[in-house]
Amino acid sequence: MSESDAYRGRVREMRAKAKDLQEAAERTTDPRERQRLKDKARRIEAESEQVSGMASGDIYPME
Repeated sequence: MSESDAYRGRVREMRAKAKDLQEAAERTTDPRERQRLKDKARRIEAESEQVSGMASGDIYPME
């Protein structure tokens, strides 16, 4: 497996995790827990964008 393939796999995993967290946030009735899950999903999605950029050869990840 190449490094690029590893990055792509990591991005897929991260996006799936972010989607799961977002769905869990929609199901919960506790406002604090909902916000915590949404925030975590957002952080993971942003990180996945950085990893995706690295996989495509972009040497300047988003901050």
